[in-house]
Amino acid sequence: MLTTFKATAKKLPNGMQVETNSRGFKIIMDEPEDLGGTDVGLNPVEALLCAFGACQAIVASAFADANDFSFEEFYVELEGDLDPDGFMGLADVRNGFQEIRFVMHFKTNESQEKADAFTDFIEKTCPVGDCLANGVKLVKAGVVIH
Repeated sequence: MLTTFKATAKKLPNGMQVETNSRGFKIIMDEPEDLGGTDVGLNPVEALLCAFGACQAIVASAFADANDFSFEEFYVELEGDLDPDGFMGLADVRNGFQEIRFVMHFKTNESQEKADAFTDFIEKTCPVGDCLANGVKLVKAGVVIH
């Protein structure tokens, strides 16, 4: 069954600050000062990396028992390459990430072979990873003037 998730993003008066909201949970995003922001929050591409890592962590936690895999701790290190000249119109390069790399870390007594198999499962199951790897259709559903 298809489920629709909803969110809003509202530009705030200071710098590049944006208040995002979904289900009543708010996150303030911004840009570093050298990109015109006030540096009070993650920028959207940093938030994307965090969302990807969080999704992997949730999948690991939710499906560990079903995969007969146990761990005490799990975290993901992520990094992505993006040339800001693209979205700033200074160069003819892609606006978004050109590559995202990640390393999954477990504190576990499981074997490397079992950890590798479980991380393959995490990669196949993570919805955010699926969106990044396969793209998603973006539909501008309207423009409203108030």
